[in-house]
Amino acid sequence: MLKQSLIRVQSPEGLKRIEIATKANLKELYETVQQNLKVDGFALFKDRSFLTELHSSQSQNVGSCLKHGDMLFLKKIAGSSIRRTSTTAIDDFETTTTTLPQPINSSKLFQPQAAVTEDDVDQLLSKMDGLIERARDPKLCRHNANGRCVHCSPLEPYDDTYLKENKIKHLSFNSFIRKQKSGIDRGKYVAFDDINCRIKPGCREHPPWPKGICSKCQPSAVTLNRQIYRHIDNIMFENPTIIERFLDYWRTTAHQRMGFLYGTYEMHADVPLGIRATVAAIYEPPQESTRDSIRLLDDEAATDVDELAQALGLKKVGWIFTDLITEDAAKGTVKHLRGIETHFLTAQECITAGELQNRHPNPCKYGSSGYFGSKFVTVCVTGDSSKQVHTEGYAVSAQCMALVRDNCLIPTKDAPELGYVRESTDKQYVPDVYYKEKDQYGNEVQRLARPLPVEYLLVDVPASTPLQPQFTFTQYKKRGEPFPVENRYLDGHLQDFNGLSTYLSHWADHEFLEAVSDFHLLLYLYRMDTVPLRAHMGPLLEAVRTKNSDLAYSFKASEPWKLLESLIHASTGGGGGGRGGSSGHSAGSTSTAPNSGGGAAPAGAGTNNQWQCNHCTFINPAELSSCEMCSLPR
Repeated sequence: MLKQSLIRVQSPEGLKRIEIATKANLKELYETVQQNLKVDGFALFKDRSFLTELHSSQSQNVGSCLKHGDMLFLKKIAGSSIRRTSTTAIDDFETTTTTLPQPINSSKLFQPQAAVTEDDVDQLLSKMDGLIERARDPKLCRHNANGRCVHCSPLEPYDDTYLKENKIKHLSFNSFIRKQKSGIDRGKYVAFDDINCRIKPGCREHPPWPKGICSKCQPSAVTLNRQIYRHIDNIMFENPTIIERFLDYWRTTAHQRMGFLYGTYEMHADVPLGIRATVAAIYEPPQESTRDSIRLLDDEAATDVDELAQALGLKKVGWIFTDLITEDAAKGTVKHLRGIETHFLTAQECITAGELQNRHPNPCKYGSSGYFGSKFVTVCVTGDSSKQVHTEGYAVSAQCMALVRDNCLIPTKDAPELGYVRESTDKQYVPDVYYKEKDQYGNEVQRLARPLPVEYLLVDVPASTPLQPQFTFTQYKKRGEPFPVENRYLDGHLQDFNGLSTYLSHWADHEFLEAVSDFHLLLYLYRMDTVPLRAHMGPLLEAVRTKNSDLAYSFKASEPWKLLESLIHASTGGGGGGRGGSSGHSAGSTSTAPNSGGGAAPAGAGTNNQWQCNHCTFINPAELSSCEMCSLPR
């Protein structure tokens, strides 16, 4: 009897020969196949029709059921095992083959990865049963008050009838996980893998592309399906003022605008095991915009904004942009540009959303790479059917994220609602991508995604504001004009020392915490060069986050803030100009003014057309009202 047997394994990636000891058990055979073929979630069958399965067993030997030279057929049963192979670096998020987890032992096959730290809201939802309670039906229930029957027993969070009755279009992602774990195997084989559209690197059986390709390294064809779940079930802006403040730029210039949403993820009670993205602030990065386009510029403050948001208990949850064209300024109406007859998002916007979602992946312990999908949302401000301004929320599917990650999807030139899957070139192999639609006879047919309706890539997410407004930051209309928003280079919208002095003069001393509870003001103070406050702002940010007045006043009494107040007092001529009643001081002024106090009269200017700054002694041209060096007022 032979000590070693040669077993042939036929898989979708090709034929592989495996040598294994005749006395080895079938469990060891599965481990050997998994290690040699680098696949997860599979079963072995003796016939090509996948009817006679060879079960993994420690008691049955290979020699008792297989002969030397037998062929087995491998079938994947838990999705594609192909890992991410993109090496495209996008900012600080990079997915490369070197960072992928190593193939795991079959004794731990498809176990959730304990090393993955999921978001707090996901951890809370994972501990809940998610069952939908139902009251006792007086007509159908025939049992006593303590009994249960099919008419009143709790429903699973993925129950189709309940979702249809409550007009819930998509499953929440945590409900989708529960559905995958509801089978006989109780989720033993649950694993989420992204599709792969790149050639597997390192194949030594042929020259590299375009001189050669084989079934082992060639990516499989992709058939797009509408995603039945979504990671975020609702987008809530804390109050309408957040949107109105964002729209002020469009109202002033008629140019479009883009911003990033900062907020938190919370449980959403209206959807079983749902998650809501609550938006507290909008940060507007540097950009060039026109009536029809937006072009983002390099943002040196991006890291500072994320650090500030983290200190305030916030994170980047999405992005927002406008698509507004005035129709009648007297009536306040805008054009209805987007809808079911035109498009909801353009192909370029879908690609941008996919790229941003790839930058902000969702930590998932069931993902083979530790991530799956994204909670990053897209909000479009446009005109509705009644020609009023409204918000629409979206996210793109995991399949769209993969197509964008692998650089397979591009927009079309003259049809915004259509994308186009690249064709293979000498530099890049692109697999065939298909989608399904119904023809004129009602039959479901498969089409090549050249072009591709982007509606197959979209998941809509409701966006709204609560009936009772919430305020993480101050109510802007309480005291005069709000602090200017960053990166708006317009008169009256500039963030400078004059704007800071004017804003703080509207607030009294006892309103200090409310005065500084402004995201844009805190960002300006965080990045200020005139008086470096970054290293000292920890107590202030904690006070804003927890709404602790005592902690805020202790920061107000600190030396860095007193120095800033002294500069404000000197720049305003020592007048204070506040709303502090008999004290005559504002939240940004104090009685400890420097001796240079008075005005900003030139001191030691060499000629009549120049003036010297009282604060840094820099000599400025006469036409400037603020110092070119330190930005303090004249």
